Amino acid sequence: MEGRPNVLVVFTDQQRWDTVGCYGNPMDLTPNLDRMAERGVTFQHAFTCQPVCGPARASLQTGKYATKVGVWKNHIPLPEGERTLAHHFKEAGYRVGYIGKWHLAATGEKPVPPELRGGYDFWEAADVLEFTSHPYDTVLYDVEGREVRVSGYRVDALTERAINFIRDGGEPFFLFLSYLEPHQQNDWNRFVAPEGYAERYANPYVPPDLKAFPGDWFQHLPDYYGMVARIDECLGKLTTTLEELGISERTIVVFTSDHGCHFRTRNTEYKRSCHESSIRIPLVIRGPGFEGPKVVRELVSLVDVAPTLLEAAGIPVPPEVQGRSLMPLVRGEADGWRNEVFVQISEYLVGRAVRTPRWKYCVFAPEKEGGRDPSSRRYVERHLYDLASDPYELVNLVGRREYREVAEELRERLKRLMVEAGEEEPEIVEAKYYP
Repeated sequence: MEGRPNVLVVFTDQQRWDTVGCYGNPMDLTPNLDRMAERGVTFQHAFTCQPVCGPARASLQTGKYATKVGVWKNHIPLPEGERTLAHHFKEAGYRVGYIGKWHLAATGEKPVPPELRGGYDFWEAADVLEFTSHPYDTVLYDVEGREVRVSGYRVDALTERAINFIRDGGEPFFLFLSYLEPHQQNDWNRFVAPEGYAERYANPYVPPDLKAFPGDWFQHLPDYYGMVARIDECLGKLTTTLEELGISERTIVVFTSDHGCHFRTRNTEYKRSCHESSIRIPLVIRGPGFEGPKVVRELVSLVDVAPTLLEAAGIPVPPEVQGRSLMPLVRGEADGWRNEVFVQISEYLVGRAVRTPRWKYCVFAPEKEGGRDPSSRRYVERHLYDLASDPYELVNLVGRREYREVAEELRERLKRLMVEAGEEEPEIVEAKYYP
């Protein structure tokens, strides 16, 4: 096993890409992540493949699209036969652990039984952490299903457990640390920063895509930014621990999120749309094979993370994995990379989207219900954005005659991507909003 890198995945919930300094945020919220980017690889255009918590997690763990796995909406358990990152790393001799929010068992507030833990051996987690805990009252469950109550702010509590895992065991290890923050506390219907942190950001930077719409960003941004700042402080504690133990240089550290947050500017809740605010995420990796500073500008997806980590650790990537390893891009070998990402949308509606360097094209199924139907045979055009001239997606061009040729090319791209993801080729009906 000598020479195999440790892997630490730091996974946040509902964190916009533009909260991070190395992506252009001016508020100095993330100095530790920015330093990590200076030593590693920043994926400048990273996107979720499904802007909903459970499906995004299923795709990250398996390297497959949500409909292929069967977890196409929240509260569907990951099928017991699905092989995850934990299975692959464990078979390669790794100690595998999971801490935090799981959201792949459909057990709600109850402990997750062993058969629904995706192959992880060390376990201090809750299926839906926002249901079992509050910002200063963290409740997890251990490998025996016993309650683990940890004091302090929830991000701090999970970080403490992760540091214990790193310090107490051997190498190589694969640890998945899954924070709830900066997701809102559901039963309080608000975002909750650590005490005193919202006041620091009472006059926050407002991204232009939010400023153009009412939503509820004006109420929640100070707390949201405070949560992001505390996450970054805890990232600093984790990287310091690796340095103190002398294992930093042989540990791959991944920082990313499941989806973004549009603060009710695009629909009646916080995600589940095709817009950049919902689907664009931070993705920074440093460690063996990811030396930097380096910026990858090609479009990449959350579904690509699993095969990337397997290849980086020298573990064979199974043929059934649908994501693409990012290692060629890291090595500067971009020839042949299809510069596009595919997004599936559920719950709020049944939708599909393709994002290219310039264009965003999204369709929806008006006869289907997002919480009942995983897919459709018939879709209708809903959004078309020219991101070169309209990066904040303020002008929907769908149905305009002068963009018909663009829409037709994107429609064929989207249909191809749907088939490649395991869906049936659909009918996509032209929008008729303009004469």
